[in-house]
Amino acid sequence: MKITKSLFVAILLGVFAFACSNNTAENNGPSTMPTPKVAGPPVYDDEVAVFETDYGSFKIALYPDVAPLHVEKFKKLIREKFFDGLGFHRVIANRMIQGGDPQTRGGGNRALWGQGDPNQPKVPAEFSTRPFTRGAVGMARAGDPNSATSQFFICLGPEHQWDGKYTVFGEVTQGLNNVQIISNVPLQPRTQDQVKDLPTIKRAYLEKRQQ
Repeated sequence: MKITKSLFVAILLGVFAFACSNNTAENNGPSTMPTPKVAGPPVYDDEVAVFETDYGSFKIALYPDVAPLHVEKFKKLIREKFFDGLGFHRVIANRMIQGGDPQTRGGGNRALWGQGDPNQPKVPAEFSTRPFTRGAVGMARAGDPNSATSQFFICLGPEHQWDGKYTVFGEVTQGLNNVQIISNVPLQPRTQDQVKDLPTIKRAYLEKRQQ
């Protein structure tokens, strides 16, 4: 599951849509896109996700009110230690980072980064009107709105063109400065988004949210 180069040219020009596969959001006609759920103020899960990386840690508060299936799947993967040893293979400086692909485990095969595992269970879309603002955590997907698996992305600024088109299921509440540092790591030569040296998730775990 890989974002095409043409899409990233569009991103750099400021006219873009986020995806995680050869199929972009532009390929989905209006009839295939679920109607976003109207979202009020966030209702947080009683647990937060903590990610320890090569560049420090960050915490994600989760939104079961608008994305219960994604939150359940994300927590299940964390409990299974699925994310431990994976990396953030795709970055746009000061804009976003993307990780969670099993093809990055232990470094993996660079040519396969972003493609995911076709046998991974899919999570149906849970689009909502909650906006993609600084710190928002969304689920990457292929052209099919119901194709999310384990890859997720974190925004470092408002990305309203993704509102109602990708599932937002949480927000970074601590350590966003470390996410920004990851977004600025050197890129592989002759690429627009692939990191040169993979920033690794050392450990991900759940802890009780502080009220």
